[in-house]
Amino acid sequence: MHSGRRQDLENELAAAGDLERAKSSAWFFKTGKGDYGEGDRFLGITVPAQRKIALRFRDLPFTDIARLLASPIHEHRFVALEILVARYEGGSPAEREEVFRFYLEQTSRINNWDLVDTSAPYIVGKHLQGSSKKMLRKLAGSRNLWERRIAIVSTLALIKNGHLKTTFAISEMLLGDKHDLIHKAVGWALREAGKVNPEALSDFLRRHYSRIPRTTLRYAIEKFPLDDRKRLLAGEFKVTV
Repeated sequence: MHSGRRQDLENELAAAGDLERAKSSAWFFKTGKGDYGEGDRFLGITVPAQRKIALRFRDLPFTDIARLLASPIHEHRFVALEILVARYEGGSPAEREEVFRFYLEQTSRINNWDLVDTSAPYIVGKHLQGSSKKMLRKLAGSRNLWERRIAIVSTLALIKNGHLKTTFAISEMLLGDKHDLIHKAVGWALREAGKVNPEALSDFLRRHYSRIPRTTLRYAIEKFPLDDRKRLLAGEFKVTV
């Protein structure tokens, strides 16, 4: 275990970097001018390698985690979030509350889709199980793209426990969103809800069909049989599931 050794962590990440992978990542995560990931910098490290490093530094102080999250280097932020996930999973109720509150204070730094998707369900979603979901409604109403994505992706943890109500409520709030990354995230969450209750998903799609972005719809119905997908895409809702 390391304590307070952020520089050691950053050195390990730098040593694990690969220039060609970094170039590929910069393209994949849309870092060009005007893109959602504009200005993001990459070292070029695989996700498994980052997770191994994160676990070795899981006792890093919150002050150092905050500094990593403030870094322009993507892997610094990814590893910081992996540390938080590990701390949450292994923490006491008080420690989990601390991680949860810290995470919500740092949402402006959780600023790419992979950063959201690998952390939000495992911290925010898990923490809100059995308690008020008002926080997700607040995030869903944010002007910040990533807070809106946190809101819907966090519900994946609730779906695993059979709680679909919040997924449908947050999805409904986000149907008018203009960003493709929200269209995809809502479709993903709806698809997962549909695995638990296909009839509930079909009913949601029927009630909101005129408002649902095409990308969201296509994602949401991926697990339906082909004939049903064709009917749903045409706005017909006699689904055999």
